Amino acid sequence: MKKNSIFKGIASALITPLDETGINYEQFGKLIDWQIAEGIDALVICGTTGEASTLTDDEHKAAITFAVQHTEGRVPIIAGTGSNDTEYAHELTRFACEAGADAMLVVTPYYNKATQKGLIKMFSQIADKSTKPIILYNVPSRTGVNIEPATYEALAEHENIAAIKEASGNISKIVETMARVRGKLDLYSGNDDQIVPLMALGGIGCISVLSNIMPAQTREICTRFFNGDIAGSAEQQCKLYPLINALFCEVNPIPVKAAMAAMGFCKDYLRLPLTSMEDTNREKLLSQMRAYELNV
Repeated sequence: MKKNSIFKGIASALITPLDETGINYEQFGKLIDWQIAEGIDALVICGTTGEASTLTDDEHKAAITFAVQHTEGRVPIIAGTGSNDTEYAHELTRFACEAGADAMLVVTPYYNKATQKGLIKMFSQIADKSTKPIILYNVPSRTGVNIEPATYEALAEHENIAAIKEASGNISKIVETMARVRGKLDLYSGNDDQIVPLMALGGIGCISVLSNIMPAQTREICTRFFNGDIAGSAEQQCKLYPLINALFCEVNPIPVKAAMAAMGFCKDYLRLPLTSMEDTNREKLLSQMRAYELNV
């Protein structure tokens, strides 16, 4: 790990427990405590899975502040502070740094998109404003823009840019990226079905949706790999694949919210345009969860 590495292993891209009145902080605190008790290595607050796109500005900031204060340094808190408005990303990043977050997760700009030159300028300016390490988040299926390997190489020179969350699914591009930035940027998988492949390329973990419901079992993929049991790590990855597949049968975070509600951690409440899971898919998900002996 590099000197500014943020975590090694699994970080949960945590849901935000919501109801008709806003964020349910009692449920949020219980969820954070359970994740830590299960051995999670870090927590991501207000990411895609945390429904950051439909949180108000006040809710976004309050969620970050609550997580930092409730966690009390037990694990690193990574705050989602990306936006397609660079100035707003600056503001959120400054706020999260002052609130005590340990790192920032900054997504590529969505809808307005950008050229690679624009990405370099935007990420560099946000990193200039940050006093904490930044994880670049590449998820072109959602944003419509991909961070190219040469762009990663240029951004790796910034002292505050520490890592990559890669959710493009393009293994060939990730190989090229690691050939260019290995030793300069940490690599985290952004896809639960690619944890082992990306660790084989030098990755040091995953920012995970699956670990919302199975933190210890997801972490075991990494633990086995780091202990030299590559076959065991791959076996655990494959063992969990049917559940991973069920968690993405509808757009994230619809299925994981349904799963967490079934486990008693929150209400199955999402803000439009997200809607509750279709009944047929819900039964498939719950059936998979029962097969893994989860209490639903």
